[in-house]
Amino acid sequence: MIEVNELTKRYGSTTAVKDLTFTVRPGQVTGFLGPNGAGKSTTLRMILGLHEPTSGTVTVDGRSFADRPRGLRHVGSLLDAHDVHGGRSAEAQLSALARSNRIPQRRVEEVLREVGLAEVARRRIGGFSLGMKQRLGIASALLGEPPVLLFDEPLNGLDPEGVKWVRDLFRRLAAEGRTVFVSSHLMSEMEHTADQLIVIGRGELIAAESLAEFSARGTRPSVTVGTPAAAVLRGLLTAEGAVVGTAGDLLAVTGATAVRIGEIAMEHRIPLHHLSTRSASLEEAFMELTADSVQYLAGDPT
Repeated sequence: MIEVNELTKRYGSTTAVKDLTFTVRPGQVTGFLGPNGAGKSTTLRMILGLHEPTSGTVTVDGRSFADRPRGLRHVGSLLDAHDVHGGRSAEAQLSALARSNRIPQRRVEEVLREVGLAEVARRRIGGFSLGMKQRLGIASALLGEPPVLLFDEPLNGLDPEGVKWVRDLFRRLAAEGRTVFVSSHLMSEMEHTADQLIVIGRGELIAAESLAEFSARGTRPSVTVGTPAAAVLRGLLTAEGAVVGTAGDLLAVTGATAVRIGEIAMEHRIPLHHLSTRSASLEEAFMELTADSVQYLAGDPT
C-alpha cells in the first residue's frame, strides 16, 4: 500500500505538488493521470525517495522507502527506460541490481524470459529499441518480486502485442495481491487496465475514485436514435428539455434516457430503427474534468 499525506514539493517559487493526499491499495491496478506538468513524475519520485518533499509524508507499507536497505525487494519501479548504462548487456544490468539487493541470480534469467528478452540477454542495451528498453525496465521492477510496483509511462515504444502483454501483466500482478500504480497518458489503455484512478492537475488532487465513478462524472451519457421521423421526434424531445444534436444520420440526445425516448416514440407512433446509449469515455471525462488544469496548450506561444 502507498499512502500519500498532504504531500507538497516546491522548487523556488514554483509549486510542483500541493497538499496531495491519496492511498493506492493492493489487489488492483491504479492509474495515475494528469495533464503534462501536473506533477505526476515528481510525485512518483517522492514516493521512491528520489526527491525530498517540502512538506507532508509518503509511506510504502507503513515505512518511508528510503528506510529500506534492499529496495527492490519492497518496491519495483520503472521511471525512465533510457536511464540505463548503454554499454552493459541486459543480463549484466539485471545481475548488478540483483547483487546489490541480495536477490538470487536465478531471478535474472526468470525475468528476462518473462519480458521476452532472453534471446538478447547478452546484447548491449545501447542497441535496444525503446520498446526493448521498456521491457528491460519492467524486468528490473519485477526482479525482487516486490509487493509494490510503480510504472511511469510504461507503454511508450511498445507495439500492439507489447501493449497487450503489459496490460495482462499488470492485471496478473494485481490479482496476486500486489499494489500496482501506473502513470500513463494513454487513456484508451487505462480504460482497459485500471480499476482505480488518481487524477491530479497543477499538482493538486482532482479525483481519487474508481474508473467507473470518474467516467460517470464526465459528460452525461447520450442516446443515439435512428428514425425516419427525425424532425418530429426532435421537436418532442426538445419540448421535454432534452438537447438533440446529430451524429451522422442519427439523432444524438442528452437529457433523456433511452427508455423515455422509446416511450415518447411509442406514444406518437414514431418508428425507431436504432436506439442505443453511449456512456462518456475515460478520455472525454478526463478532458472535461481537467480542462482548468492544463498548463501547456497546443498553439499557445507561451
